Formats: sequence, structure tokens, C-alpha cells
Amino acid sequence: MVKDITYGSYKFGSSNSSGESTVMKFTCLSKGEGFHFPPCHILNICGFRVLLDCPLDLSAVAIFSPIPVDSCCIQDEDLSNCLAYKSLNSENTAQKKQKVERALDENSLIRAEPWYKTVSSLHLWNLSFIDIVLISSPMGMLGLPFLTRSTDFSAKIYVTEPSARIAQLMMEDLVEMHMEYRQFYGPEGSHFPHWMEWEELEMLPFQLRDVALGRDGSELGGWMPLYSAADVKDCMRKIHTLKYGEEGCYNGTLVIKAFSSGLEIGTCNWTISSPKRNITCLSSSIFVSSHAMNFDYCSLQGNDTILFSDFSSMNVTEVSSPDNPTAVSSCGRIDGENLEEFATSVLKAEGEILEEIEKLAFICSCAVDSVKAGGSVLVPIGQLGIVLQLLEQVSLALESSNLKVPIFIISSVAEELLAYTNVIPEWLCKQRQEKLYSGEPLFEHVKLIQEKKIYLFPAIHSPELLSTWEEPCLVFCPHWSLRLGPVVHLLRRWCADQNSLLLLEKGVDPDLALLPFKPMSMKVLQCSFIFGIKLQKVQPLLNILLPKLVLCPEDLRKHSIPLNTNTFTFLYYSENETLRVPNLKNNIQLDIATNMASHLHWRKLKDCEMNIARLKGQLFMEQGKHRLLSREDHLDCAQTRSLLRWGSIDLKRLMIELEQMGITASVDQGEDASSLHVHQPNKALIDVRANTITISTAEENLAILVYEAIGRLLNGI
Repeated sequence: MVKDITYGSYKFGSSNSSGESTVMKFTCLSKGEGFHFPPCHILNICGFRVLLDCPLDLSAVAIFSPIPVDSCCIQDEDLSNCLAYKSLNSENTAQKKQKVERALDENSLIRAEPWYKTVSSLHLWNLSFIDIVLISSPMGMLGLPFLTRSTDFSAKIYVTEPSARIAQLMMEDLVEMHMEYRQFYGPEGSHFPHWMEWEELEMLPFQLRDVALGRDGSELGGWMPLYSAADVKDCMRKIHTLKYGEEGCYNGTLVIKAFSSGLEIGTCNWTISSPKRNITCLSSSIFVSSHAMNFDYCSLQGNDTILFSDFSSMNVTEVSSPDNPTAVSSCGRIDGENLEEFATSVLKAEGEILEEIEKLAFICSCAVDSVKAGGSVLVPIGQLGIVLQLLEQVSLALESSNLKVPIFIISSVAEELLAYTNVIPEWLCKQRQEKLYSGEPLFEHVKLIQEKKIYLFPAIHSPELLSTWEEPCLVFCPHWSLRLGPVVHLLRRWCADQNSLLLLEKGVDPDLALLPFKPMSMKVLQCSFIFGIKLQKVQPLLNILLPKLVLCPEDLRKHSIPLNTNTFTFLYYSENETLRVPNLKNNIQLDIATNMASHLHWRKLKDCEMNIARLKGQLFMEQGKHRLLSREDHLDCAQTRSLLRWGSIDLKRLMIELEQMGITASVDQGEDASSLHVHQPNKALIDVRANTITISTAEENLAILVYEAIGRLLNGI
């Protein structure tokens, strides 16, 4: 039932409904793990299923053994280990149990062509029911070819332009690195690999078994053979790229926009606007970045629902203290005058930037010390922004120490990736954009390559690399898992050198990752970098965004930073549990054509202060709004249509109305129906039932008078 209409925007209200269409359903498929494995969710909004990110857990590839350094020459020990692994079925149960109980060592790793671990819960969903995929980062796109190669998948995929390009290069590089396994083990068979048999999985040490099966044993179905280069190309043909702030409209109902998250070049937070709610999908974000565009949180204001999906700091306990003014745990709403000042003081990131600069400076000093001692430095870091900054900082550190040491970047996509970062100024921070206006390259690696201080090579066996190679040196190469790519060969070369240095990212299990390379004399420096919102700033950020409802991970409730539940409504979610989110809007906006609104004929309802009008037109959805357009024939017939009436008749009041018109009648009360017998001025019968009122008379004028009397007692339109 229509509640109200306001001229100008012609906004129609709508009564509340408890139907399924007013309830949004949210399911967290995976909370992810660190920078390289972002969370994955499914939203059901307005009848459309939206998949938020499709990542790949590349840390799980650590349960596989890397191939030998020389894949053309297999040592006797390696060959015997491979044969022993394949003949495990012939051993008796007692021997198998004995192997399970032994300590984890290099021989415990799976010697087979790796499969790759996707979000296992996603495979429980019918892909044909997914309507939209929103990708917030290149890391969140690495598992997408597994979906797009399925004939059942037909969803529309939205991603920013840089994220799409960077993800494409990352996937192509992954396929290229995996080919080394394919060449070593030969083409894969049509059946499941031997290592996935239950007997073999039970024999794995518990550290490997937890990775393969998950803690509850439900993640085995998430392992998939890697997609091909053709699958990657097919995936890229199916995506739809957007710029920051550009609208994408799905089916006329959902309006989708991307805004910078500051995490990496092209990463974003998504907003989804629909007739019943406006949602902010808040992923891992950094307020101020040294390379990417800053976190655009101002564009996220005004949405009634926030899906908080930043798990980056969940393993860190941060406590508010008087010495830390930014550690604000609870505060009230901020008025418009103080909003900008509050945002600047509480959400300022100067301290975080200084922390990152000091961290990079420390890494560079360790690298210089290793080079001075005659060792080399191996950097298999996968965060593009960190790599770009390290290239700049380490070259300055070497120059200031008067060290002429080559820097090698070895990757099949290195040249294309570095060239791409220098031609997208609109996606970078203001400091980088200002370099463009002054005629400088956006990143220093352009100049360093021209000066022959940085060398790019597509593969470690490249003839050009062999002719240029010298040690000590610094090498940037994939893969951070230490199972794929050039890093495997170089780590085997330098692992016994106590003067050399290996840089690892936080999130990599060093005990498992370095297992094939033990004993390790090489120094290892594990670094953590900011890749999300600190817990201290969650509540101040929410106070600026002003949502009505916040969906938070259950993990957030367990931390020491309390959330002000008096200011917002919080709903907490866990993995693989569907959360029903009630509708927050009481009204639906309806845009009406101006010529149609001018022909509305208003009537006031009897029992409430409300005006109502009847109208007819063509109703459709456009840009997330209901629109009503008129046709000329509808305007002319609006006055001639008979009124639609509703309500119940009070017979005593009807008798009074008839008497005022000079009509006398008597009431005949029955069980299922009542009737009024009109005696004067002429005979008539008024039959009153639950759903209908029938007037029977031979006199037309009398029928009109009775009809008017009844109309005065009923609401009509």
C-alpha cells in the first residue's frame, strides 16, 4: 500500500514486508589468510547472488616438494624418493602408522605436480546461480579462471582496470612457473593424483595434513589442477573493467561503484546500491599509500550497511592508551563541522608511513651488510608496491655505500609489469602524479634500468642472464611460496652461504617453506608490512562513515578494542554460516514522469492523515531506481475510471447517510450477509457481504444516491 508521495523527486513510500525480497543473505565462504589470500563472500541482494573475490591459497603449495635444481638430471636419491612415494600402497598398516608419527622432514613433502587450493566452500554453490563477481584486488582474481572455464558460469565480472591487468600478468607468470613441474613430471593423467588417495593423506605428517584437508577435513574438495594460459585469456575476455567512481549497473537494479582502498595499485572497496539498501564492501585498506591512490573513505559515507571484511590485523592485539591519541575505542557521532578535523586527527597515517619507511631502511641496511660480506640477497616478495619501493630504496643504499652491485629481476612478466606501472598515473598517489608533471618517471626503476643498474630477464636459464651474471648481487624473483619459479634454483645455490640473505614476507611459514633447503646457513629476515586497517581505527572510521548496520567478523568481537554498539547495530558472522540481514529502508523511491504527476487526483483517506491518488503507467527499473513513465491514453482515462474502494460498512452510519438524502430503509441482519431494504422514495435492496456490496433497484437516480452514500463511508482511489 502506498504511504506517501512528495513532489520534486516524486518519492513513493512502501509498507514494510516480511518477504524474502526484503532480507539480504550473507555467507562468508573464507576469511582468507594475509595479503595474498583475501576473504571470499557471497551476498544475496534483491534476488541476485554477488560473489566478492575469488582468491587462490598459494601458501598451500608449500606441502609439495620443489623440483630439483637441474630438472634434466635426477639424482639417485631423488629418484628413489619418488619411487618410494609411489609405492606406499604396498606397505602394511603398521609401517604407514610409523611414517605418520615420524618428524617432519624434506622427504615428508609430496613429490608430485602441485594442485592448487581454492576456496573449498565455493565449490558447494551452483555456479549458474552466481550473477555478479566483484574483484577488489589482483590477489582476489587468481582463482577466477577456475570459474570462467566452467560452462555453467555466466556471471558478470567487475574489476578495476589495473587490477585486471596486474592479475592477468600474475596468472600468466604462475602458469609459466608451473610448466617446470609439468616438464619434470610429464602430462597429468585423467584421474585424481596418487597423493589425494585417502590412505596417502592419512600418512602425511599432521602439519601437511592440516593444510591438505583443513582442520575439519573438509577442504580436500578445494584442490584443483592449475588452469592453462588459454583459460586465463578466456577469463580476461569475460571481465568488465571500471575506473574509480564509475558506475556499473546490473539488470537495472544494482548500481556498483569502485573506490580506492589504498592497498595496492587498482585495489578497491565496492559499493552496491539497490532499491532496498546501500552497501559498502570494506576490504583491506591503507589510509595513506606511498605508491597507490589513498584510501577514499569519504566516498563510502552515507551507505546504510557496511560489510567489514578486513581481517589483516585480527592476529594483533592493540590496546588503547593515553599516550596513543589514535587508539580511540568508542566515541559518539561527529557533526559535519568537526568531521574533517576528526578524520585528520584520528585517521592520520603519518606514523604508519614513517614505520614503513624505517622498515624498508632496515631491510636495505641488512642487504648492504650482506653484500659487503660477499653474500647475495634474494627477495621473493610478492607485494608489488613493496617491490617498487625496495628497488628505489636499495639502489640508493648501495650508491651511498659506494657498492656497485647488479640488481636482477627475473620473471616472465617483469618487463611488462614494470612498464605498466609507469603509464598509469591516474591510479597512483599524488606524490607519484606530481612526478609526471615535472617530467620525471613515476618510479625510479625506469631510470635505473636505463643506467644498467637493474637488469630484467624472463627466466633463470636465459642466455643473456648467464652472460651478465655476477655475484654478489640482489635478485628480485617469484615465488614467495618458495616452491615455484627462479627462487627455488637460487635458494638451493645460496642456502649454504652464511653471508647471503633471504627476505620473506610475514604469513609464510618459514619452517615449512625452508624445509627442502635445510640445513640453512643463509640468513633469513622475515618482514611484516601494513596491509589493512589497524584495529585502533575501526571505530573512528565507522563514526565517519555513519552506517546503520555493520557486519563484522566474529574474530573482531574477541579483541581488546570494543565497538560502540550504542551508535551502530552490529551483526557478527563466521565462516560458512549464512547471516540473514533485515531490510533497513521503510520506503522505496519511485521516480514519476512530470507530465504524469501533474495529472494525479488526490483523495484523503478516512482514518488517517494521508492523501492518496490512483495512477497507471509503465513501471521499470533503471540505475537501481523504480521509474514510472506515462502513456497519453492513460492520462485521459484517469478521471473516467470508476473508483477502487475498500473498507467495512457500518450499517447504522449508512442508515444515517441515507436518511440525510431523504431515503428511508430498514436493516435485515443475517449470519453471512446483511441487507438494507429501501422503502422510500422507491424500492431498492442493498446486499452487504464481506467482499462485495450489491445495489438492486429499477431507479437509476436512486442507485446513484445509494452509491454516493456508501462511498462516503469507504476509502477509495
